[in-house]
Amino acid sequence: MKGLELSQKYYTECGLPSLEKNCPDLLPKLAAGLVGDGSECFGFDDALSHDHDFEPGFCLWLTHEDYEKHGFALERLYAKLPKEFKGFTRQPLSPVGGNRHGVLVIEDFYRKYLGTLHAPTSNEHWLALPSASLAAATNGRVFHDGLGRFSETREALMRGYPRDVLLKKLAAHAVMLAQTGLYNYGRCIKRGEEGAAQLCVLEFVKHAISTVYLLNNRYEPFYKWAYRGMRDLPRLSSLEAPLTSLSTMGNSPDEAAAKAESMEEICLLFVEEYRALGYSTANGTDIERHARALQDGIKDITLRSLHIMAGI
Repeated sequence: MKGLELSQKYYTECGLPSLEKNCPDLLPKLAAGLVGDGSECFGFDDALSHDHDFEPGFCLWLTHEDYEKHGFALERLYAKLPKEFKGFTRQPLSPVGGNRHGVLVIEDFYRKYLGTLHAPTSNEHWLALPSASLAAATNGRVFHDGLGRFSETREALMRGYPRDVLLKKLAAHAVMLAQTGLYNYGRCIKRGEEGAAQLCVLEFVKHAISTVYLLNNRYEPFYKWAYRGMRDLPRLSSLEAPLTSLSTMGNSPDEAAAKAESMEEICLLFVEEYRALGYSTANGTDIERHARALQDGIKDITLRSLHIMAGI
């Protein structure tokens, strides 16, 4: 059973009945769900995931004010829920905090990922946030939200990056795609620097994956799940296979030629997407030219005036 399904069943069959019986007045004040760190929050968990941090559990979020009034009682109620459910065992809650499940404070949850209590209100703040933090703050599922406070911030984040921030990030990654894959890889191969050449390829792959997420206006998760997450994206999910090949192929003359050709093709696909989405009006196939066009399309003067590499 997948972790999200297990969590929702545990909440529906154990958590909610206990709340309705023991403190029905708190239901309008809390949110319940499973969001945050862990493969199960993304729906990426499998049998191997069961060897650590996998349990029947869910989150109950309260405002700081309500946590001060009701947090202790709610924590005691959560602790009394069944320790065994559907063949899985709950882990003991840490007395010093840091738990992924149980009773949490809404403000603390978002401060952990955003550095603030609410969604970013400036392009600079958006630009500074790691995509993995934004992915963790918007994954999973909310089962119930009485006040709507938890969902208000979540829904603002789930709208994706503001257009100017998106363009800034795409421009920076486009420059790096050109430098690492289309320029430096070939030079390293000619010098016989196979280690450096492979680093160029891996950097190209990293920036290509980031570009795929940005072209879908989705937040790229923690690097371990970046490939897995690509499979669910509507645009360019087919690039998982060629990017995997780039990462795993050697650097013999034939392999190096195949890699160079593959990286050229991937950049051409990105150029087509820039145009199709109305992000670039530049002519030609030179991805660096399109990087400058992406940068020029930014309306926020302050953001546009930053170095083109500020988007990474």
